[in-house]
Amino acid sequence: MQNHTAAGSAGVNAAVNIEDIMQQVAEHKGCGTSGGSGKASCGSGAGENDLPPEIWEKVKNHPCYSEEAHHHYARMHVAVAPACNIQCNYCNRKYDCANESRPGVVSEKLTPEQAAKKVLAVASTIPQMTVLGIAGPGDPLANPEKTFKTFELIAKTAPDIKLCVSTNGLALPDHVERLSQYNIDHVTITINMIDPEVGAKIYPWIYYNKKRYTGVEAAKILTDRQLQGLEMLTERGILSKINSVMIPGINDQHLVEVNKAVKSRGAFLHNIMPLISAPEHGTVFGLTGQRGPTAQELKALQDQCEGEMNMMRHCRQCRADAVGLLGEDRSAEFTTDKIMEMEVNYDLDARKAYQEAVEKERQAVVAAKQEELQTLAGAHSDIKMLIAVATKGGGKVNEHFGHATEFQIYELSTSGAKFVGHRRVDLYCQGGYGEEDTLGTVIRAINDCHAVFVAKIGGCPKNDLKTAGIDPVDQYAGQFIEQSAIAYFREYLEKVAAGEIEHVVKGDAEIRQGALIAA
Repeated sequence: MQNHTAAGSAGVNAAVNIEDIMQQVAEHKGCGTSGGSGKASCGSGAGENDLPPEIWEKVKNHPCYSEEAHHHYARMHVAVAPACNIQCNYCNRKYDCANESRPGVVSEKLTPEQAAKKVLAVASTIPQMTVLGIAGPGDPLANPEKTFKTFELIAKTAPDIKLCVSTNGLALPDHVERLSQYNIDHVTITINMIDPEVGAKIYPWIYYNKKRYTGVEAAKILTDRQLQGLEMLTERGILSKINSVMIPGINDQHLVEVNKAVKSRGAFLHNIMPLISAPEHGTVFGLTGQRGPTAQELKALQDQCEGEMNMMRHCRQCRADAVGLLGEDRSAEFTTDKIMEMEVNYDLDARKAYQEAVEKERQAVVAAKQEELQTLAGAHSDIKMLIAVATKGGGKVNEHFGHATEFQIYELSTSGAKFVGHRRVDLYCQGGYGEEDTLGTVIRAINDCHAVFVAKIGGCPKNDLKTAGIDPVDQYAGQFIEQSAIAYFREYLEKVAAGEIEHVVKGDAEIRQGALIAA
């Protein structure tokens, strides 16, 4: 094993090259790595004018790498990689599982040939699907032949689709060159620690070079390989996103150090996710009672790390066979039985035309936000508040309260409306009737929000929300989210200034652990 910190003069030169590369990437619209916040990129919230053209082309329609794009473009994962080379205490891979919405679960495993047919079927049905990722249910690079065969088939038949891979990083250094050859320019690495003592509490074992390692030794090998792989990706201009699972009491504060380490090695984005640890998932952490973070604990850590590097806040911790926009799952429409019976017509021109229409809508969203933001020009207030939004996508307030399975969360201030996360919830309205037991869980999931924006809402939940101190807002139905949020906030500040209302700091909220992907 070659330690990434002991690669001699070649390693020194690589470090210099990485710094040069990252500075070239970042030096655009004040996003350089030197001075200011020291951020290495403009992050997932960046727009066309905030990034160099070559980077913008890579992220503009990638829903995972661009927060703006995730409102408009879809992704899919294909489950061709069942084997894994490490064991995580927060993971329990399940096959033939249709209920749970979390990484490592799939309804069915696919061969590369089945996966290629499924991609064509989905892309023909969902023209805004722009990204194909392999994320398991094991580790794609522990199944290299299946993974690269899938990429080869898709590159031939659907050349307009971006190819991505998500990995734990143990085998990454062995495959960086091959990833580059296949034009895979987005790689996600899950890095939960850079201290092997911390890692030993997260990883029981790894399997490396035909040998099983445990404890601190295993964690040391893993972190060395992960950081080496990240450096190699950066040298080749491949964008890297780092996923980290926040585990209270184990790595929560340590993730600040992880953030600094991955930034210095050229990572494009850092995605800190909450631990999913419901007992019914059967993970080690779930069975031992390890809790996940609260909503405000997660946001506080993300805010702390954002001072060093841009954060991804719109991750949905997707299944390994997810299909559709982030926050929805249409995989049930594309089972193997169904896609094998489909007559697929992959019309590249039609897909391009549809996506051009999507871009026009996207530009309209940005323009509306900028216009509304001008109304806050010169306003001064220390007030910040969260709102929840029910949306089907497209950047609009267009979902009924009772039909929402998640709410998008925005932080409002005199700087505007900033997307800061989402809250998964169980479906409130079932069979035309509201489930009162479920309403309580919904309220607890958005308890830190001052308002909830919806397309429509019934009288009963409206009253219960008001009692909980959450303003149910349906006056912006069908309108753009950020434009509406800024307008609402401006009026809120005016009411506070006039003494009509008193601003109250809200409490914490739950991150729902057991929400399902279907009613």
